[in-house]
Amino acid sequence: MTYPAVPATSVPAAALQLWHSANIIQKAAIVIGLSLVLMALLAPLIAPFDPNSQSLISRLRPPLGLERAKAGYLLGTDELGRDVFSRSLYGLRLTLMLASLGAMLGLLIGGTLGLLAGIVGGRVEATIMAAVDTQIAVPFTLVALFLLAILGSSIEVIVLVLGLAGWEQYARIVRGEVKRLMNIPFIEAARAAGAGPLRIARHHLLPNIISPLVVQFTLALSNIVLLESTLSFLGLGVQPPTATLGSMVGIGRDYMPTAPWIVAAPATMILLITFAVQILGDWLRDGADVRLRER
Repeated sequence: MTYPAVPATSVPAAALQLWHSANIIQKAAIVIGLSLVLMALLAPLIAPFDPNSQSLISRLRPPLGLERAKAGYLLGTDELGRDVFSRSLYGLRLTLMLASLGAMLGLLIGGTLGLLAGIVGGRVEATIMAAVDTQIAVPFTLVALFLLAILGSSIEVIVLVLGLAGWEQYARIVRGEVKRLMNIPFIEAARAAGAGPLRIARHHLLPNIISPLVVQFTLALSNIVLLESTLSFLGLGVQPPTATLGSMVGIGRDYMPTAPWIVAAPATMILLITFAVQILGDWLRDGADVRLRER
């Protein structure tokens, strides 16, 4: 099912309508999500200090308002005297960038393979779906650890690993939708008129599978954020001194008894990201489901 494009003049009205249709939890998720994205984009302007600037005489200072707090360090300092607030902003920026690139790569890989399986069929479809079943059967965290141990932990490799996480979900969705659409009369009419597979895919199939792909992308994003945080926590993500939210939690866990604020800020951001993305993903899924909209 396709949805008519919204005229440019009605975009603000449509956004306002969506806002009014959301419940209190969904509105909170929208506000939190937008706030986190803005904080990540404006990190160079918001951060009061260089995230990698060290000051050993200021190490392990608590947040403002507590004893021994140092002026200007809103969330305190870490074990090397670096500003936790600044590092959290830059960590949020890098974590969201890695997760977004990984999710888009997974969408590209899975969407392409699913489209190929649905259109071509036969042995090609059987091979692709066998790869999908294999991906589902093997815990991907183990695969990610193996790839990072072999290929290293550069940003390019990390994006590749994150992109391989969850591609099978896109492939299954696209393949199922293509199989369904290929039996609809307007597709058969296009084929009878001489349209090739590429034209059918671009003009008839892709516009009709955008909605489920957007929903899956949103739901998968939070899982990729957690995977990146897990890899960084284990020391296999982006290497120090560059900060990601997961690496900050991983390094700060040794100081939790004496300096819990080192972990609190990045852990809270990870929690807020997953909360906002999951709520918005569920909302989009419910909106895209015709049966739920008609209730």
